[in-house]
Amino acid sequence: MLVVALKETAAGERRVALTPDVVRALAREGVEVAIEAGAGAAAGYPDADYEKAGARIEADAGALLAAADVAAVVQGDAEQVGRLREGAVLVGLLRPLDRPERARELASRRLTAFAMELMPRITRAQSMDALSSQANLAGYRAVLVAAAQIAKAFPMMVTAAGTISPVRVLVLGAGVAGLQAIATARRLGSIVEAYDVRPAVKEQVESLGARFVELELETEGAEDAGGYATAQSDDFLEKQRELLTQRVAAADVVVTTALVPGSRAPRLVEEEAVRAMKPGSVVVDLAAEQGGNCALSRPDETVDVDGVRILGPTNLASEVAFHASQMYAKNVANFLQHLITEGKLELDLDDEITSGALLAHAGEVSNERVRALLEGGG
Repeated sequence: MLVVALKETAAGERRVALTPDVVRALAREGVEVAIEAGAGAAAGYPDADYEKAGARIEADAGALLAAADVAAVVQGDAEQVGRLREGAVLVGLLRPLDRPERARELASRRLTAFAMELMPRITRAQSMDALSSQANLAGYRAVLVAAAQIAKAFPMMVTAAGTISPVRVLVLGAGVAGLQAIATARRLGSIVEAYDVRPAVKEQVESLGARFVELELETEGAEDAGGYATAQSDDFLEKQRELLTQRVAAADVVVTTALVPGSRAPRLVEEEAVRAMKPGSVVVDLAAEQGGNCALSRPDETVDVDGVRILGPTNLASEVAFHASQMYAKNVANFLQHLITEGKLELDLDDEITSGALLAHAGEVSNERVRALLEGGG
């Protein structure tokens, strides 16, 4: 069985789907691995390292794709996917819930496609959870981006020239990205507050040294079975924004990480809240690509409003590409090892992990929720 990894072509994408370490792990399963020349260079993995690990380096991407049994990608693109042979397997971050039309295209090519975003949140699949591994790094990087933008030092400093007060950071959303943002901001010495619609995360927030912001809202049913926040009513969101305005205005840095899979990001910070912030303050909105938690954020742009900078980065994990690739490649390799038996791919569609991640198979869109989106029902 031949597993290949491709050079990513999306703008700004520096990650690679397989690293030399996982090449060795797959080789132990009796799998041949081929890497497109230069695929790992931007992430700090030269071709020579892949060769030492036992991979074949191929300069002709077309030949590589035509021969592949499995193609591992981070994002991939339509042209690359179009060169895969019928029946081949594609594994990657395929954005099934916000770009469901892609699933239809994959099905029409009779590819078997697994979307890493659909990995079930169960104990057996934790080592395959790419959303969490990449969100973890995005939360870390978001705080560093804010620290580079704000004209203040994060920690309190007592010097002969006077005392510097610590920066006040507010993190909205305490999922994987939010918790890492809290931890990073605390390491830098700032005072941190955090808010999440799910009261159950209060203990986690406080264990990291942050204060949990509690609002007078009815939060029953705010979390689904997988641990993700659920969409809330317009009335709920409006009251939430009103109650958060005071906390936003008091912050020097606001990092927003609230996302609901398959839905527009909840609006948490309105324009008036931004205008109430002190000039020089910074907002980093990790949900900008899905509509934004902040009303004024724009994907991959910096917006200045009365001296407050609002940033909307869409791929922060790529900015720490070495470790992001290391973690993502391990997620992918663990999933492939789950599918491989004696060097061959065996698809047990009764298995919860296999069926849960399956996006397209045998000419059909396999995931029920994605089918509903395509039919306009979800």
